[in-house]
Amino acid sequence: MRFELIFIPYPGIGHLRSTVEVAKLLVERETRLSISVLILPFISGGEVGASDYIAALSAASNDRLHYKVIFTGDQQTSEPTKLNLHIENQVPKVRSAVAKQVDDYSTLPDSPKIAGFVLDMFCTSMIDVANEFGFPSYLFFTSSAGILALCFHIQELYDEKKYDVVTETDLEDSEAELVFPSLTRPYPVKCLPYALLSKEMLLMHVTIGRRFREMKGFLVNTIDELEPYALKFLMSGDTPPAYPVGPLLHLDNNNQVDVSKDKKRSEILGWLDKQPARSVVFLCFGSMGGFCEEQTREIATALERSGHRFLWSLRRESPNIDKELPGEFTNLEEVLPEGFFDRTKEIGKVIGWAPQVAVLANPAIGGFVTHCGWNSMLESLWFGVPTAAWPLYAEQKFNAFEMVEELGLAVEIKKYWRGDLLFRRTEMEIVTAEEIERGITCLMEQDSDVRKRVKEMSEKCHAAFMHGGSSRIALEKFVQDVTKNMVSPN
Repeated sequence: MRFELIFIPYPGIGHLRSTVEVAKLLVERETRLSISVLILPFISGGEVGASDYIAALSAASNDRLHYKVIFTGDQQTSEPTKLNLHIENQVPKVRSAVAKQVDDYSTLPDSPKIAGFVLDMFCTSMIDVANEFGFPSYLFFTSSAGILALCFHIQELYDEKKYDVVTETDLEDSEAELVFPSLTRPYPVKCLPYALLSKEMLLMHVTIGRRFREMKGFLVNTIDELEPYALKFLMSGDTPPAYPVGPLLHLDNNNQVDVSKDKKRSEILGWLDKQPARSVVFLCFGSMGGFCEEQTREIATALERSGHRFLWSLRRESPNIDKELPGEFTNLEEVLPEGFFDRTKEIGKVIGWAPQVAVLANPAIGGFVTHCGWNSMLESLWFGVPTAAWPLYAEQKFNAFEMVEELGLAVEIKKYWRGDLLFRRTEMEIVTAEEIERGITCLMEQDSDVRKRVKEMSEKCHAAFMHGGSSRIALEKFVQDVTKNMVSPN
């Protein structure tokens, strides 16, 4: 029997790409399965590269994996703190699209049976749509098993009146530690993501956690060998089952639609090709990562003092991150220390946009200073590049703790600091040149235990998709469970 899943990713480029990768894997592994991916309007007009990527997806649609762009004419411009409202505003459009699909399939011979929705972590309001049609819901969690387990534990503590937020600063300054069943060591309260330190954001995440429990299971972008302790908690029976199907990476980015980016890409990779193996430290902080002039000078000073070759993807902070992504400095000579370019011209290169996957794949890269976005962490592991953790927003403080303290797969730039780039930009703490230099020196140590562990984990990531590999087995188990859970529409 043929069956179909309807995927609804969160409208952000990182979430969408991961969703597409897991959808591709599923249709490759299961010939009876087809997938429809509903692409919702992006908040505040979209992200860099999003329109080209979506256009490429639409052109690649076929009978078994097709993409439907939900009408964007009345796109919302919700603030990040109101992303749940933005998704709720798309519910009528999704309901209409699904109703049409159900109607079309009812009149077509040999049409597939809709087996359920696969929802992004921020699209839980779509559970109600699935319920209306009598379809089960599954979660696709784009981040780590560790942060998923943390969401459940905080929600449980909150409902038992054992965790709440009175004043955010008290928690940010706290020396207390929490014991999470998904971690092997105590977790510092001050390292909690800002969303769990803010009264308003906490309530939203608690609500999301409750809705997670309504689902039939979770596809998680991780591998069993990377997060065994967190996955053991998720498989304990207190929550729906987890299927670790990662690492899900968008590696095929050779075809650049933007000619100017294609030229920059060639220039960057050409420069890297001239550098010795594992000699270059790469600094890149994602599409949201930008710095003020003072922080930029501290980074420059650290790089120069370290003496290591470097490739630095530098962006200025956004004056209003809700409405504008970070951009490039208009005159770097005025921002960076006097004479910086002259003194580092033989060993360093400062760029704006970076083809991150292609850079990490280059043998010249010896270390990666990153904001700890989960996709970036998985990419670095895939290519065997050790990382230095510098989290800036969202769940990245947790990712940093897990990679540095829990798993020993990264080094730290600084253990604790205040601020969140998205929600408390004006209070971002300056990290000093001394702290950055110390982290880079540790990162680039060639015979370090961290580098050896990363190499071993890289091999495990590749093995996960081979015959008998853990992620391949998890994909097969997910498909089996989907077929068991299929019910007739109301």
